[in-house]
Amino acid sequence: MNKTEMIDHIAKHADISKAAATRALESMIGAVKTTLRKGGSVSLVGFGTFAVGKRAARSGRNPRTGDEIKIKAAKVPKFRPGKALKDALN
Repeated sequence: MNKTEMIDHIAKHADISKAAATRALESMIGAVKTTLRKGGSVSLVGFGTFAVGKRAARSGRNPRTGDEIKIKAAKVPKFRPGKALKDALN
């Protein structure tokens, strides 16, 4: 499912216009981004938790030349699924 299909699904099941569904989805995505940027986490009970993880600096290799390169430390988004989501898949 892509973003357009998600908007269509929201509009149909919530009985709202596609424009309203687009605004709702964009608002939700924006809220998650803003919270993660501030270092917080977003917990949706039954669905899962979005959080920020830290990846340490490390060395790697350029696959084309084989030269060793330094990879900077980074913050990465992580998602931990909730029990209800896991149960829905099994």
